Amino acid sequence: MKLHCHRPSLVTAFQVVSGVVPARTPKEILKNVKLEVRGGQAVLIGTDQEVGIRYTIPGVEIESDGEVLLPANRVKSILHELTDDGVNLEVKDDAAWIRAGQSEFRLSACDAVEFPPVTEFDSERFHVVSGKILREAIRRTVFATDVESTRYALGGVLVEFEPEAMTLAATDSRRLAVVKCVCRSEGMSDAATLKPVVPSKAMTLIQSSIVADDEDVQISVHENDVVVRCGNAVISARLVEGRFPNYGEVIPKESAARVELVVGPFLAVVRQAQIVTDEESRGVDFAFSKGSLTLKSSAAKIGESKVELPVSYEGDDLTITFDPRFVAEFLRVLEASDQLSFELIDAERAAVLRTDDAYTYVIMPLSRDR
Repeated sequence: MKLHCHRPSLVTAFQVVSGVVPARTPKEILKNVKLEVRGGQAVLIGTDQEVGIRYTIPGVEIESDGEVLLPANRVKSILHELTDDGVNLEVKDDAAWIRAGQSEFRLSACDAVEFPPVTEFDSERFHVVSGKILREAIRRTVFATDVESTRYALGGVLVEFEPEAMTLAATDSRRLAVVKCVCRSEGMSDAATLKPVVPSKAMTLIQSSIVADDEDVQISVHENDVVVRCGNAVISARLVEGRFPNYGEVIPKESAARVELVVGPFLAVVRQAQIVTDEESRGVDFAFSKGSLTLKSSAAKIGESKVELPVSYEGDDLTITFDPRFVAEFLRVLEASDQLSFELIDAERAAVLRTDDAYTYVIMPLSRDR
C-alpha cells in the first residue's frame, strides 16, 4: 500500500477518528485505527465497539491499495509535528513508513484482519437535517446527559422523529434540555415516530464531524443502532438500552411569574455568584423582587457574595435556590445577545428557561435547608 496525502487533511482525519479510540481497553487492537485503501478512496476507521466512524480522507493520491492498522495516538503526534504540506505513507510487510520533507518514521504495522467491522451507510430510508441545525441542537442538549447513570437511558440523547420535525431531549434527572427543529424524510412512506436514544459520545462525535453549515446530514435508524452520514464521515452507534423518561410530563404547563433576560448580563452575574461556592454549599439563592434579581451565595470556608441585576420582574418576592453550574451551562450554549424567558412557579417547583427558537430548559431547585 502506498499513497500521498495532504498533511492538514490527514491531521483532521486522525483528530476526528481518534475521538472514538479508547484510552483504556482490554482489547489492545482498539487502540489502533484501520486505514483502508481501495476503489480510489482512502478511509480511516476507528471504533470502541459501541461507537464507530469511517472517515474518507480527501486529497489523497493512491499508488497501490491495501489495509493496515496504525497506532492512533502515535501517528497523530507525528503528523502534528511535521511541517510539510505533503506526507507519503507506505506499508511494506509489517512496517508502516511515514515520510515528509527530511523526516522519516518507521512504525510497526499490524494485520487488519482482526479489527472489528464498522458499519457503512447504505440505507435508502433516512432522515435529513441541516448540518448547522443539527450541530446546534446537539450542542444545546448533550451537556445535560448523565454518562455515569445506570438508570433509564440518561447517558444518551433521545431523538424523536416525525415526518417533518425532529426533537432532541437530554436529562440527568436534575435538569432537562429539549430542542425541536425541522427535518425531512427520504424513502420513508410511513409516518411512524422513531425514538432512539443515541449515546452522548456518538452525539459529540457527530457534532464535531459537521464542518459545513450548509451540508445535509443523513440519519438512518435501525432496531439496535443508528448510522449517520455527514461530510466525510459515517458514524455508527449502538443505541442506549433502557427507557427514556417521559420528558413532556416534567415541563411545567404554566407559571406564576415570567422574567425576560439577556444572556450575556445574566451569565455574568451567575458566574460571579458561583465563585463563592464549594462542594458542601453549592447552591445560589436567586431572589426576585420588583425590578431586581439578587444572587446570593455563601460558603463557610470561603465567604459570601451578593450580586444584583436589574430585571423586569413585577411579582411578589420570591427566592429560589439553584446549582449555578446548571444555569451557567445552559447560558453558555447561547449567544450573549440572545433573549430568554425565565418562568417560575414557586421556590419548590421546577423553573423553565426558554428561547424563541424552540429551546426549552427545565431546572430543579435545590432544597433551601441545605
